[in-house]
Amino acid sequence: MRDPRVLVFVPHARRAAMAALWALAARLTKLLIDAREPLIGQIKLAWWRDMVALIATDPDALPRGEPLLAALQTSWAGQAGLDGLVDAAEAMLLADTDDDREAASIGFGSRLFALSGGVDHGGARWGLLWGAGVEAGEREARRLLDTAAKSGAPTRGTFGGAKPLLMLDRWAAAIAEKDGDRDPRREGLLLLRIGLLGR
Repeated sequence: MRDPRVLVFVPHARRAAMAALWALAARLTKLLIDAREPLIGQIKLAWWRDMVALIATDPDALPRGEPLLAALQTSWAGQAGLDGLVDAAEAMLLADTDDDREAASIGFGSRLFALSGGVDHGGARWGLLWGAGVEAGEREARRLLDTAAKSGAPTRGTFGGAKPLLMLDRWAAAIAEKDGDRDPRREGLLLLRIGLLGR
């Protein structure tokens, strides 16, 4: 969502909120990738859970000096739901079976897309691609990537009319279909076509 080619299609009034939300998703993702021990990861996720609870209930009580918290406070103060993203990240951290990893990946993507203006399960393919990037095990990551490639395309209505979410879903599918190989030129043309034509 923070990619300029996608962000340009976010209504101007929503850009700060979307940038902050997706920055939170990026921070949680880095936390999962860097976590050497699940317990340490859970402690860090618990801190973020406390912070997003304060954003929803008492934003003035947030600690100062953390730029991401300041951005979230500005655009998400008084709004609930961010805790669901932290919960989904924790589910991925603790997943120890293929089914658990798949469910956690879909859960993270779906929650993120829902917070971005879509509907439940709209972010499934994006979430599976995300999970493949987070998962350290090669076999486990490849399974998530394969599931993303085989997933059917949601209808456009799934994204609640949010063109950026449609762009991200189709972008994720294109990467998964290429087995994770990246083709910047092809991806750029795909984003341009969807952005301009909506398909």
